Amino acid sequence: MAVRKLAPEDMQPDTFVLSPEIEAFADKEIAKYPPGRQASAVIALLGKAQEQAGGWLPRKAIEAVAAKLDMPVIRVMEVATFYTMFNLEPVGKYFIQFCGTTPCVLRGAGDIRKVLETRVGEQNHVSADGTFSWLEVECLGACSNAPMVQINDDYYEDLTTENFEKLLDDLAAGRPVKTGSQIGRNRSEPFEAVNTLQDPTLFDGSLVGAWRKRFDEQAKAAETGENAAAMASIPQEVKAAKPTAGRAIESPVADTPAERAKEGETPINPTDRKEAADPSTATKGKSHTEEGARPAPQSSKSYVASPTKDGEAVPNSPTTPEAGTPPAQAETRRDGSESKPGVTVDKDNMTS
Repeated sequence: MAVRKLAPEDMQPDTFVLSPEIEAFADKEIAKYPPGRQASAVIALLGKAQEQAGGWLPRKAIEAVAAKLDMPVIRVMEVATFYTMFNLEPVGKYFIQFCGTTPCVLRGAGDIRKVLETRVGEQNHVSADGTFSWLEVECLGACSNAPMVQINDDYYEDLTTENFEKLLDDLAAGRPVKTGSQIGRNRSEPFEAVNTLQDPTLFDGSLVGAWRKRFDEQAKAAETGENAAAMASIPQEVKAAKPTAGRAIESPVADTPAERAKEGETPINPTDRKEAADPSTATKGKSHTEEGARPAPQSSKSYVASPTKDGEAVPNSPTTPEAGTPPAQAETRRDGSESKPGVTVDKDNMTS
């Protein structure tokens, strides 16, 4: 973006006072905002000050707006130098903004530029009579009717060398001119013959609701197809289930009170009753070498058969001392040898 500076001091006016009309306009604009927010009206006031100054913003005009809004001058200066709609140097009575972007160039903007250079001179230069000045700008948004220019606040489109020359002559002479298209185009419709949107059904209302009928037909067809596909996916013959390989095998629970009661026996096993009544075995379990031990009940589900033999209980840990035996007199002690197969420990050489 080009650096925007104020006009040289020799072009600056000595004074600038807002007119009564602009003062009234400023008061109305400021009233639109909450107290303390009067700075929000700065752009509107700068626009009015530019009109009063003849199309540009002198330094004194910027300072007058800052005083009216009770703003620092530098704050108003920042706004004025940022927006390109504010002219910082004097312009002609008719300020021409010439669009030189691609759509206009493709439609002959180069010829319009030559007319400006011939009639007015270089851009940012005011003609000798003060009537015209021009500046090349970015796209002004009228690409459909290119090439075009903006003169003050109005657009002039569909320019040619001939009609643009006539437009400048009429403006200089003070004659009325026609804004917009200079070739009679109606807004932005196609030039000459209209070749699009000629089907009457597009605007006579005959197609109103037709989309709904088409939508319902498509939905019904899709639903019918889905139902047919769903029916086709159902197997015609029922296949046998997979075998029970790898599944848990049910087995009856062995020797439980419920099973004994079911068979008509006493719920408590006589052997258990006898052992419970013997005080010598109250805190002492039978060794795995003793006879008469019963096998432990099995679970109702098992993946692996029980490794115990008939009439033989699961052996107790060989290193577990009997209840009531002092640790020093225990037949075996946990020295780690039981977890190391093939290792013999010399107990006589062990030290405490």
